[in-house]
Amino acid sequence: MSTTIRHADLEAASAPSAHDAQEVAHHTAAHDEADAHPPATNEVREARLRGAMSESNRDRIINVISPIALLLVWEIATRTGVLDARFFPAPSQIFDTLITLVKNGSLWSNTWMSLQRLFWGALLGGIPALLLGIAMGLYRPLRAFIDPLVSATYPVPKSAIMPLILLIFGLGEASKIVMVAIGVFYPVLINSVAGVREINKVYLDVGKNFGAGRWQVFRTIALPGALPLIMSGVKLGVGMGLILIAIAEMIGAKSGLGYMIWNAWEVLSVETMYVGLLTIALLGFLFTFILNEVEHVLVPWRTQR
Repeated sequence: MSTTIRHADLEAASAPSAHDAQEVAHHTAAHDEADAHPPATNEVREARLRGAMSESNRDRIINVISPIALLLVWEIATRTGVLDARFFPAPSQIFDTLITLVKNGSLWSNTWMSLQRLFWGALLGGIPALLLGIAMGLYRPLRAFIDPLVSATYPVPKSAIMPLILLIFGLGEASKIVMVAIGVFYPVLINSVAGVREINKVYLDVGKNFGAGRWQVFRTIALPGALPLIMSGVKLGVGMGLILIAIAEMIGAKSGLGYMIWNAWEVLSVETMYVGLLTIALLGFLFTFILNEVEHVLVPWRTQR
């Protein structure tokens, strides 16, 4: 009998009281209410913005450090004999040659000529590609008509048609600009079409329901919606333009970075050849950096991911 009473007392002592149950229920409800009402939206947005800015600054620093680290590794490998200095001169030696070419003005003049050709070629190829790409994305019959032509001509090596371009446009500036334009045209066109087709059809339907004209649909829906992929196409196009302008200047040109590289190879001036190559690499880095900054401004919702 006494044993039964003791067990009953122990169970009563260990069981939660009604007051304890009320407190647990109160705390549970409080936690549920806190989960249902997150912190203020402005504070969350500010915190996310600060995090995105810090990540953006970190990315910029890494972008600057990576090429410097590569040059340091190259210098050490050449000094220690890991790389053959006859074919891979140390960056310090290349830098000395660069200073000499800067002082006599040849590097500036050749770089300026290449930049002019790249600029006009990018305009000549990029603007028509942008307009045509958005039109193809909006209008299916036009896309069905032009897409096979793009698919057939895009894989053709651009350097392989250089003789044909020289026959048509001659050895002057026009052939170099056309080569760059062809290189820029395809990446911008393909990415513009893909960007428009990625737009949710609901936005296009809303524009039509509100009576938006073709120009309004192009300006307010298609262009902003396709802008992320358009920027990717511009980056690819500029890179392809740098490659093709160097190739074009090696044939039938008396100026430009491509001409400087080819002429340095003919006289076995390896350091001068590397100066031209590194100048093109530096231009590619600067263009990418500038276009990334432009993308930060034009497409902030993509760069903050």
